[in-house]
Amino acid sequence: TMQYINIANRGVKSLSPYQAGKPIEELERELGISNIVKLASNENPFGFPESAKKAIIEQLDKLTRYPDANGFELKQTIAKKFGVQPNQITLGNGSNDLLELFAHTFASEGDEIIYSQYAFIVYPLVTKAINAVAKEIPDKNWGHDLQGFLTALSDKTKLIYIANPNNPTGNFLTSQEIEDFLAEVPQNVIVVLDEAYTEFTRSEERVDSFRLLKKYSNLIISRSLSKAYGLAGLRIGYAVSNPEIADLLNRVRQPFNCNSLALTAAVAVMNNDEFVEKVAENNRVEMRRYEEFCQRHQLEYIPSKGNFITIDFKQPAAPIYDALLHEGVIVRPIAGYGMPNHLRISIGLPEENNRFFTALSKVLKLA
Repeated sequence: TMQYINIANRGVKSLSPYQAGKPIEELERELGISNIVKLASNENPFGFPESAKKAIIEQLDKLTRYPDANGFELKQTIAKKFGVQPNQITLGNGSNDLLELFAHTFASEGDEIIYSQYAFIVYPLVTKAINAVAKEIPDKNWGHDLQGFLTALSDKTKLIYIANPNNPTGNFLTSQEIEDFLAEVPQNVIVVLDEAYTEFTRSEERVDSFRLLKKYSNLIISRSLSKAYGLAGLRIGYAVSNPEIADLLNRVRQPFNCNSLALTAAVAVMNNDEFVEKVAENNRVEMRRYEEFCQRHQLEYIPSKGNFITIDFKQPAAPIYDALLHEGVIVRPIAGYGMPNHLRISIGLPEENNRFFTALSKVLKLA
């Protein structure tokens, strides 16, 4: 019989599908248990924002019409909030869509794309899918070795991906480190600063990335509304760059890549600062409880600026993950990242985190 893998794009042959966190419904089906806590996908534990719900209900009767392909209202909202121009903004079906769009727009077969070991798995996925050459830079303490990035630059380098904070490790680069790095990168290499978790950093340490755009025309900033803003199920994100880059991205982008409900919910929630502040505050308080739990039980963890924490169990973590499932707690195995001894746990509400502490204590027989 015909082997269709032989006629697929060469890069596709080495790919395996993205592994998402296990859905609650799937675990219910498999184990027949209810009252499940999902701490696997860095989702917002506060439920869907009320402001977004109201906006969606008003939109429901208009769903026979195509969405606004230019996302006029959302771009205005983002521009006003961050002091940028609407013509600098590209909207995406989640920031994931944008990460792929950057590669499709700027890199072709044989071009080089630089990213870090233990960085977001979509960077290697995208690189391989377009047959570009992956330059994975060994980590520095689980995070980005920017000096290593600079050393790896060649005349074939088109694109650099930096996740800050980084997923799945939670490492964080300071404004100074990023600015020093940008000053060394040639103008013809695009630097993508993926800030999907930026809202969880404290305001005094947060990188003022939009200010950097004024100075570095090769910078693209990518943001998500899936995490702090709670719209993961609607898939909406945005990128900000110089207008020329935004124009190129908009040529490659699917014309209606953001649906009407996502656009309208995003407008509502972008203006809802109290919601995001409540989410970030819960994350700060509960993160401390995770750190204290780990310290109390001598569990090693990677200090994180995201809304998740990654624990090193010093042994294969798959059986621990499995045992937690039987306790009704879903976390994230990250062997696919080359971290088979680690599990990543999303920070939930206090009672969800209590469930995790209890379940893990039982599984590991912690005193």
